[in-house]
Amino acid sequence: LAAPRKIQKVQHHRALPASQMADFMKNLRGRPGIGARALEFAIYCAARSGEVRGAQWSEMDTESAIWRVPAERMKAKKEHRVPLSPSALALLKSLPRGADSDLVFASSKGSPLSDMTLTLLMRRMEVDAVPHGFRSTFRDWVGESTNYPRELAEQALAHALESKVEAAYRRGDALEKRRKMMVDWAKFCNRGGH
Repeated sequence: LAAPRKIQKVQHHRALPASQMADFMKNLRGRPGIGARALEFAIYCAARSGEVRGAQWSEMDTESAIWRVPAERMKAKKEHRVPLSPSALALLKSLPRGADSDLVFASSKGSPLSDMTLTLLMRRMEVDAVPHGFRSTFRDWVGESTNYPRELAEQALAHALESKVEAAYRRGDALEKRRKMMVDWAKFCNRGGH
């Protein structure tokens, strides 16, 4: 039998058009709460919400501006290094650090935020998109508005390579090239204020 992913219809996550990002981010930055900060950080990092909701201070190297997401929390089960833009770093530095939890975005009970926290935030903002959709917005921005190579965007999204041969030979993660792209993405998101 064919693999399920080959026969089932692909359901894409609703995403915000890149042209609306500056207004959305301005609105988001004006919202209080740890859920709003988690969503903002997820957008800056083009990260999955689960990676962000489980983020720990021990994974953040603010000196080197790198977030090391351990393999066990990644979809592909491989460590992912995320270059932190100045906007992402400033957000981290603005957050309180709880003495009782290593979680960056802890709920009031000290546990990870629920997936619904970010979804409900977006519903309250009356945006026809879902948190995961911002990864598509990022990908569209890279492909339509920049000269960054497709492979760099795919690495930023921590997507596994379809080509087994290419995957076997690619050892590096192009961190410094991705850093420039993520800085440009944050600048794009913050046009008109921050």
